[in-house]
Amino acid sequence: MAILIILFRLLATLAILGATTWAAGLLIFRLPGSTGTVAAIGFGIAGLAGAIGLWSGAARLPLSFAVLFLGLLGWWNTLLPSHERNWIPEVARLPTITQQGEMLTVSNLRNFRWRTNDDFDERWETRSYNLGAIQGIDLYLSHWSGEAIAHLLISFTFADSAPLSFSVEIRREHGEEYSALAGFFRSYEMAYVAADERDVVGVRSHPRKEDVRLFRLAASPAQARDLLLAYAADVNLLAREPRWYNTLMTNCTTMVFQLVRQIAPGWAFSVPLDPRVLLSGYLPGYLQQIGAVRTDIPLAELVRLSRIGERARAISLDDPDFSKKIREGVPTARP
Repeated sequence: MAILIILFRLLATLAILGATTWAAGLLIFRLPGSTGTVAAIGFGIAGLAGAIGLWSGAARLPLSFAVLFLGLLGWWNTLLPSHERNWIPEVARLPTITQQGEMLTVSNLRNFRWRTNDDFDERWETRSYNLGAIQGIDLYLSHWSGEAIAHLLISFTFADSAPLSFSVEIRREHGEEYSALAGFFRSYEMAYVAADERDVVGVRSHPRKEDVRLFRLAASPAQARDLLLAYAADVNLLAREPRWYNTLMTNCTTMVFQLVRQIAPGWAFSVPLDPRVLLSGYLPGYLQQIGAVRTDIPLAELVRLSRIGERARAISLDDPDFSKKIREGVPTARP
């Protein structure tokens, strides 16, 4: 019995300390300025007292902490996402997609021309795409903070039109800066960006000078069509119902993973869960393991050939053949 009591206290202590850490982060990132810091310190003291109470026999201390934590959860549940905020220009509009027969029409497609990260021509367009002309899927990884972390983009290629790209991004407000930690605490809404590659790839290759890599996926036209329609459905759902971005669970990689898993039974390769889905910089190894990219080329060589950043920077973002030129030298989806 004594061992069970000790085990219970250990587990309860870990639960209190975990809840305290999460609550402190919530207060720091969701309350303004020093108010959040002071509240987090106060909650930390309450959590420490609750943990001590478990071992000292002062039952009122962990019970008081539990009541305080439940109250915080109640406040957490009142934090609702919205489409009505003072958004920065590049995520000011959300795309919507309509289908009529074999034609998809994308509204609010972004086609900015970037000179610097803050200097650009703002263009929003409506474009139509023929589902019967879809050819495949390409995946971009844009490394901006070391090898482990990359932003993921998906592009659908067509025989009769320029690629259609999608990016899952945080929907920042004016004056708001990105923090990976803040992204755990309902600080940012999620946005889909549907875009021309000269915009969504070009902003990363040119003004930001990120290490952009391109991988051509082993997806058939039918599989590409299925995934594009899954994107369209979720794009429209998000346009109707705002959604929180989450650094771990709802981000540029996990959203793609979720959409692919919806249609996975019809795919030539399976999509098991893997830590590399979260550490997106290491995604190429995972993709090769499941047969989603070329397996007849050693991974290191495949990654070397995928690097298009320097080549892209040598091409004007006004060049209508930008998408074609950045694919030169990149291994095809199949041998």
